[in-house]
Amino acid sequence: MKYLIYLSGLLIFTKGFSLAESKLTYHAEGKGGAVAAEDPRAVRAGMTILRSGGNAADSSVSVMLAASVVDYGMFSIGSEVPFMIFDSASGKVKTLSGLGSAPLNKESIPKYFKEGIPADGGIRAVPVPGAVHLFFTVLIEYGTMSFERVAEPTLKILDQGGEDWYDELAMTLRKLIETESETNGNRKEKLNAARDRFYKGDIAQQLVNYYKENGGYLTLKDLEEHQTLIEDPVSVDYRGYTILKCGPWTQGPYLCQTLRILEGFDLKAMGHLSGNYIHALTESLKLGLADRDYYYGDPRFTKVPMDALLSDEYTKIRQGLVNMESASLSVRPGNPIKMKALVDKPSKYRPGPGGTTTCVVADKWGNFVAATPSGNPPYNICEPLGIAHGNRLRSLNTAKGHPNRIEPGKRPRITLTPTLIMKEGSPIMGISVAGGDLQDQTTLNCLLNFIEFGMKPKKAVTASRFSTRHHENSFDPSALRTVGVLGGLTLNDGIKENVVKDLAKRGHKISKASGPIAYPVMIYYEKETDLFYAAGDPKASRHATVIEPAK
Repeated sequence: MKYLIYLSGLLIFTKGFSLAESKLTYHAEGKGGAVAAEDPRAVRAGMTILRSGGNAADSSVSVMLAASVVDYGMFSIGSEVPFMIFDSASGKVKTLSGLGSAPLNKESIPKYFKEGIPADGGIRAVPVPGAVHLFFTVLIEYGTMSFERVAEPTLKILDQGGEDWYDELAMTLRKLIETESETNGNRKEKLNAARDRFYKGDIAQQLVNYYKENGGYLTLKDLEEHQTLIEDPVSVDYRGYTILKCGPWTQGPYLCQTLRILEGFDLKAMGHLSGNYIHALTESLKLGLADRDYYYGDPRFTKVPMDALLSDEYTKIRQGLVNMESASLSVRPGNPIKMKALVDKPSKYRPGPGGTTTCVVADKWGNFVAATPSGNPPYNICEPLGIAHGNRLRSLNTAKGHPNRIEPGKRPRITLTPTLIMKEGSPIMGISVAGGDLQDQTTLNCLLNFIEFGMKPKKAVTASRFSTRHHENSFDPSALRTVGVLGGLTLNDGIKENVVKDLAKRGHKISKASGPIAYPVMIYYEKETDLFYAAGDPKASRHATVIEPAK
């Protein structure tokens, strides 16, 4: 039987198992489907939809709507969501860009160059709200239910009371439901009408009034012209698995580049968390991150040489830069156009808070979703609507010649980066990680724990991890181009002391982390046993469950 999996930071399963009556833990094994996310109330929202006959697309929207309330500070409906889905009907994986862009008004851009993009996430760092458009697009293209149905669990949470803005957000959601209900036509036409009310109707006008009154640059035209782009993923094959990522409007493809470099090393023979293993991964990550910061941006504005970056020839010459005896202390982007290991004149790279949550869902029809909802600190709230906004324009910058330099209508290159893994044409795993620039570094840790060392999710997410800050800070919009910590390597406390000393001798600048390095969840479907294995790092307060727990 095929299944659909959706990643959201919470894990949910349905049939014959009451999450309301059972305490969720960080891992679960069983049959029937799975959901992973952060707050148990979001898990229950998605579980309710699966039990009611909804598919993974329906369930994922319900999880994310609930997360916009219960994971407040990490996500809101005024924020953004990169979204991946394996659609069993077509047998294809698509990515959906639930991400807003910079203002279309050309007069606003010189003001950013003069005054800067607010690093503290103020109103002028707000992009067009992308999450709501994505929710409706997912339901229209892949779902089976109405918005009213998938929003019901969230409205129950809001109606119980809590934050000051609960009543206003509930009113906004009910306006969308009202339009959906009163519109003549089929399910998709009703959903379209509700989406239009948010982006073209009275809700849009209220948002525009808020932007204007508070000094923002977004206009009604920005909202009216916003679209959720549906695109093909970037993918690579690694050790018999196909790893799929969103395009270079995210940081995701650098994970693919890193995996290509690592194909040249016998990681299993090195041993898990050995000095050689950590060194090889870290040096390969540095090379992938250098290319990320040098080339990636919104491909509608920036020509990203993705095919060349992933080519055999370029991979081979980049592999040659990994020195197993010493850590690199310089930033080294390559030149995939001229097929040179290094660019001719490497420039320095640029050195905020908010948050991110996680989401994975799988259903019995073979659909699989991974998403990484993100983006609001507790401000930029349009109070009459109860809508808090993201501040993702901080991930653009004003550096001349940078691929991620702000332009009218340009999407920021974001860190949000869900992952789907296929084997023999079928989805077998989804991973979602919260943690900014650490997201794909932690994904690599967990993914190789599975592929190279056979760890199922419970062990994969709890094993010690490591990361580097040898890259740009994706949340610093300044025009200066500097790297975070050259040669920086952060190790979890569980890594053996002799390994720490070995890495220090190679030149790595070591720091220790007692807490989690980013916040992963993952779901693995084992076809041979028809079992789902789902887990999230308990130190990161993730949760997991299944429809029919294994005995």
